[in-house]
Amino acid sequence: MITTLADRIRGLASLFWREVAKFGAVGGIAFVIDNGLTYYLMHGPMTDSPSKARFAGAVVATIFSWVANRFWTFRHRRQDNVLREFVMFVIINGIGIGISTGFTFIANYGLGITDKNILFAAGVVGILVATVVRFFAYRFLVFNKELDAEPAYSKDHELIEVHHKPKAGAGETGAAGPKTGELPSIKNG
Repeated sequence: MITTLADRIRGLASLFWREVAKFGAVGGIAFVIDNGLTYYLMHGPMTDSPSKARFAGAVVATIFSWVANRFWTFRHRRQDNVLREFVMFVIINGIGIGISTGFTFIANYGLGITDKNILFAAGVVGILVATVVRFFAYRFLVFNKELDAEPAYSKDHELIEVHHKPKAGAGETGAAGPKTGELPSIKNG
C-alpha cells in the first residue's frame, strides 16, 4: 500500500514538474509585466482608478502568457483546434483577471482602502490565487491534448492511474493455482 502510494506520488511529480517549472518561469515574467505596468499606471496615467490599472496590466501580461505557454510550456499539449484553445485560454484568463482585479476592487471599494501600496499588494495576493487556478485550468482544460505520442511523456500517465489494466491471463483459472505471493480466492456458493 505505501509503496503504491509512493509510486503514485513520484508519478505525479514526474508528470507535472516539467510543466510546473516552465509555467513558473512564464508566470514569473508575466508577474513582472503585470505588476510593473500596474504600478506605473497606478502612480501615473490611471492614478484615479487602481482597478482599471490592475486590469490593463493583467491584459498585457495575459497576451504574453498566451504566447509563452502555447509555444513553450505546453507545446506538446497544444490542441489542433487553435480557436477553441484560444477561446478557452481567454475565458480562463478572464476568470484570473477577475480574481486579481477583484482583490483590488474589494480592498478599494469594499474595505475603503485608498493607500496605493496596499491596493497594489491586494492585487498581488489576487494574482497568486489566480495563478493556482490558471495552472490547473490550463493543464486540464486549455492545453489538454494527450501526450502519449511524445516519447518523453509516454509513460507518465501509467504511473498515476488508479486502476491498472489486468495483465493477460490474470483472470484465467487453471490447475496451476495462485501465483507466488498471492492468496487463493475463496468463492462462496
